[in-house]
Amino acid sequence: MTPEVLAAWQEALPNQRVQCLLCPHHCMLPDGRTGLCKTRINRSGRLFSTSYGKLCALGVDPIEKKPLYHFFPGMGILSMATAGCTFRCVNCQNWTISQQPPEAVPWKGYTPEEVVERALFEGVDSLAFTYTEPTVFYEFMLETARLAREKGLKSVLISNGYINQAPLEALCDVLDAANIDVKAFDETTYRMLTGGHLQPVLDTLRTLKDRGVWLEMTQLVIPGLSDDTDKAAAFYKQLVDLGFADTPLHLSRFFPQYRLTNKQATPPETLEALAHVAEEAGFKYVYLGNLQDRGGEDTRCPACRHLLVGRRGYLVHTYRMKDGHCPNCGVPVAGRWY
Repeated sequence: MTPEVLAAWQEALPNQRVQCLLCPHHCMLPDGRTGLCKTRINRSGRLFSTSYGKLCALGVDPIEKKPLYHFFPGMGILSMATAGCTFRCVNCQNWTISQQPPEAVPWKGYTPEEVVERALFEGVDSLAFTYTEPTVFYEFMLETARLAREKGLKSVLISNGYINQAPLEALCDVLDAANIDVKAFDETTYRMLTGGHLQPVLDTLRTLKDRGVWLEMTQLVIPGLSDDTDKAAAFYKQLVDLGFADTPLHLSRFFPQYRLTNKQATPPETLEALAHVAEEAGFKYVYLGNLQDRGGEDTRCPACRHLLVGRRGYLVHTYRMKDGHCPNCGVPVAGRWY
């Protein structure tokens, strides 16, 4: 049986109440109540994590699945998750585990040492905290990433970015890369889709970049909700002005999921139009996800358009990078390369 562990970020309140300080929801919980994420509970005035080590998924993926395209392309990465999430996305593709408490889904208990040993056994040199929302198993993630670094392994965060700055700063000490899912262009749509706010996610992007964690961004393009080209142009320009021109942007095709089955799949032309908007705003590396055979997965030199990394789905079939530069024109290409 995997025990509950004391939560890392909390503040005691009168009458055995406690406030969680991990994410911007700042849940204030009476004794016996669980937070919005379904993974943190008040036990007699102290907050405990109920997700520690209760992995509902553990296996090797290609790094492209995260997606991370500028972080050692083609490598395998040991990926893991527990149940629970800080968001209530109406379009969640992993809702059967993200919208459940840890004990409500099949799980197997692991220690950080066992996860690192598994990675070494599998012959991979990186770990990914992914699938649901890794913030909800923060304590386990932090300990595992610390141990992984001691063993020479890299750690990757795949997240909605909804985390307070102090816990994020602590996590950055042991993170090598992250992909943050930016759900929408504006606050109103963000609230409707996720139950969260946009600004904390933008703060997370800034902190990760400032701390030197390799960063990529994903945006799911939903017809009628996150496909407006005028809003996109303003948002992308804002990000470029903040210094994110070199940050790869993955525009992902939406398919009807969970509570958003009344929408059609995103037309390929919509993704291509938004990619053009992003490039016009100044993004150098824009990719199309969930959309094969249109060239949107390949990495090209931002100067001469020479093919640098060719992909088909999650498979890398061409790799031409030379010491982080384009072999054709010599321009440096942002990323972490072999």
